[in-house]
Amino acid sequence: MIKLLRYLNPYRWLLVLILVLAVGQSAANLYLPNLMANIVDKGIATFDTNYIWGTGIIMVFVAITGTVCAVIGIFFSSQVATGMCKTIRSRIFNKVQLFSLHEFDTVSTASLITRTTNDTAQIQQVMVMILNMLITAPITLIVGIVLAINQDAGLSWVLVAIIPVLVSVILFLLFRAIPLFSLMQVKLDKLNLILDENLNGVRVIRAFNRIKHEEERFDTANHDVTNIAIKVNQLMSSLFPTMMLMINLSSVGIIWFGSKRVAAENLDIGAMFAFLQYAVQILFSLLMVALMFVMIPRAEASAVRINQVLEMEPEISDPKENKTAGKKGYVEFKDVTFSYQGAEKPALSDITFSATPGKITAIIGGTGSGKSTLVNLIPRFYDIQKGKLLVDGVETREMSQEYLRSKIGFVPQRAILFSGTINDNIRYGKEDATEKEIRHAADVAQAGEFISKMPEGFNSPIAQGGTNVSGGQMQRLSIARALVRKPEIYVFDDTFSALDFKTDAKLRAALRGETKDCTVIIVAQRVSTVIDADQIIVLDEGRIAGIGTHKELMKTCEVYKGIVSSQLSATEIKEET
Repeated sequence: MIKLLRYLNPYRWLLVLILVLAVGQSAANLYLPNLMANIVDKGIATFDTNYIWGTGIIMVFVAITGTVCAVIGIFFSSQVATGMCKTIRSRIFNKVQLFSLHEFDTVSTASLITRTTNDTAQIQQVMVMILNMLITAPITLIVGIVLAINQDAGLSWVLVAIIPVLVSVILFLLFRAIPLFSLMQVKLDKLNLILDENLNGVRVIRAFNRIKHEEERFDTANHDVTNIAIKVNQLMSSLFPTMMLMINLSSVGIIWFGSKRVAAENLDIGAMFAFLQYAVQILFSLLMVALMFVMIPRAEASAVRINQVLEMEPEISDPKENKTAGKKGYVEFKDVTFSYQGAEKPALSDITFSATPGKITAIIGGTGSGKSTLVNLIPRFYDIQKGKLLVDGVETREMSQEYLRSKIGFVPQRAILFSGTINDNIRYGKEDATEKEIRHAADVAQAGEFISKMPEGFNSPIAQGGTNVSGGQMQRLSIARALVRKPEIYVFDDTFSALDFKTDAKLRAALRGETKDCTVIIVAQRVSTVIDADQIIVLDEGRIAGIGTHKELMKTCEVYKGIVSSQLSATEIKEET
């Protein structure tokens, strides 16, 4: 929690103002019992109406001043707390943008969402309370005790008896609540994870009639959160009644023993009432401190989770000096080996090949052979463990990520669209793209025809996740997004799988003309997609099984021949070779 206080630096002067207002509020509250004692002892007892009116007016002024200080203090406290948490949310979001895919594998998406929203909300609530109570409660507690003893030291034993009991209750509740708060955040992560999986996988869930199963999973996680929340609320709900019981018992004790001292003429009746008010203020300040310290453990648990993200060093970082190169579009793998964290064996081993401008390099292989892993290394989504990966003759680790990725038009295996219009989604590849460039990219990607049939054309809205367009249309829009960028290197990670053979052929023919001076790397499952490539790389269990053209591989690579024979008939194979 202390580490997060650095985000209060922009609000230093507001914090000084909040401090002054808190002192003013405390002073007003502590001065009122003394004025009341004077009214009773010097006004009511002597029947001095003028003194009662004069002191009463002062009391009204002091009460209004205290209230104004409190209201303004709460306003600025809320402003500081919300501003601080706004900064924290921005820092988390910006930090996440720097994460490699490895960090996303380590901290789940659901957990990152919880940390950005729920955890920062916990910090915000506690900061508002701390800024309001951290000054007023201790001042009221300490100064109130001094003023109460000043009114009558003989009644102070009541406070001496009751305060240790209250402190014991507070400490007991704290030690019970702290582990529960931490556990609640973990359970919320689990609940968010299940909810996220259900929303993203709704089609699969319904297709396999697993709705009941998912309801049971959610109910289990929901019950876990509910049970923890009930335990926490039971502890917290017992605090206030216990505090009120102690306050009422202390009030009875003060009036009982104070009245005897008044009867014995050892205490003025006004002083007794002032002592009673001071005692109530002291015990209420203890209650506020208790509530603050009850909230702090939950905020501390949230702060730990937030700091874990903020302090997490991305596996991939930019070099101190960004190297650039004169070449354009050259990609070279030299004995590259890559392993996922915790994997028993490398996903890729000893990969060596080069892809050059004006040539199409296709990558094919069975499921799990490492095709997508290989192309994910080019834009440096992951860092390799061994060997060298060069782009334009410079190792990718010696380039800034922004510079490297500015050279690449990447179309992922799973087409992703964002909420907005078709124009917005294509322009995502190049922010300053003109309307002419957008339309040209769409035509090359074979998307112009279906876009023209939509009611608003290029201004037609795209729903969240692209749910209002088909899989093939999503892929074509993703390809158009890469094309409008006009990069030096195109990477298509199995992006033609949802296209029919006719559209696939037309698209590849259009790409030939559009990308003739660029390096094109295509990952594909279908032989028909890679058959005309200038270079085909065959992967088998993370290793290169063969490199060459279709005809060459049909003569030299058994793995490739097996893939071809599984997809083409004997007649088709004979025609192609």
